[in-house]
Amino acid sequence: MVATEAGRVAGSLPPEGPGAGLREGRLSRGTLRSETLLVLALSLGASALSSLISFVGSLTKPGGLNEQAATLNGSYAPGRPWLDLAWQLFGIATALVPVLLVAHLLTREGVGGLRSMGFDRGRPWPDLGRGTLLAAGIGSAGLAFYLVARAAGFNLTVVPESLPEVWWKFPVLILSAIQNSVVEEVIVVGYLLHRLGQLGWTPMAALVASSVLRGSYHLYQGIGGFIGNMVMGVVFVLLYRRWGRVGPLVVAHALLDIVAFVGYALLAGKVDWLPTA
Repeated sequence: MVATEAGRVAGSLPPEGPGAGLREGRLSRGTLRSETLLVLALSLGASALSSLISFVGSLTKPGGLNEQAATLNGSYAPGRPWLDLAWQLFGIATALVPVLLVAHLLTREGVGGLRSMGFDRGRPWPDLGRGTLLAAGIGSAGLAFYLVARAAGFNLTVVPESLPEVWWKFPVLILSAIQNSVVEEVIVVGYLLHRLGQLGWTPMAALVASSVLRGSYHLYQGIGGFIGNMVMGVVFVLLYRRWGRVGPLVVAHALLDIVAFVGYALLAGKVDWLPTA
């Protein structure tokens, strides 16, 4: 994680990922560093700190981790479905604001906005195909790892959803999954790798930073959640560098979350192998 000398400007530093070689603007290293920290503070960096506090609370609570539960999609206004729906949509929409900020910052640089990281409609079918195959591979391994980690006492019981049985339940779960995937892959892969490359971080250091950050904001699930998502982060960074597009990662992540959210809603309490709170 060694940065180059402080006097250099962003335009002279080699960016990482798609968009390399394009005009970078004349932003100082200090400005790039501050912008990166602000984006993270408004999104996944804040989530990582919140997750750490939650994990400490779980560790210091009587009983093992597997005797506690982490709910991902819960009701904001129990017994008031229309108000609940309004809060659900509000939460999904506001969570996407940091992505809009990233798009603005990259457009200002002149690197092509989110297109510079391959988040566009330029290659929909290859993105969909790669993302589907990636989700199939990671999904099966991830589920097995979660079950083992929980059985060993290293993970909380993850409750993907506890929404009421209302007409908007499944649409909201799908929207939530898509929101999660866009925010995480655009910021923790596309944007973060681009910025760390500009700041002179080595590719290995950037990979470690991205994957550890991904694991950190899943720490509320337990040690298993941290390790599993960190490994997933390594795979996603390597594939992003190979494919040059964040699109397949968004597709894969969205499919993983949709299957987890909707699958839990349909199967919880009906199959013996799926842990419930």
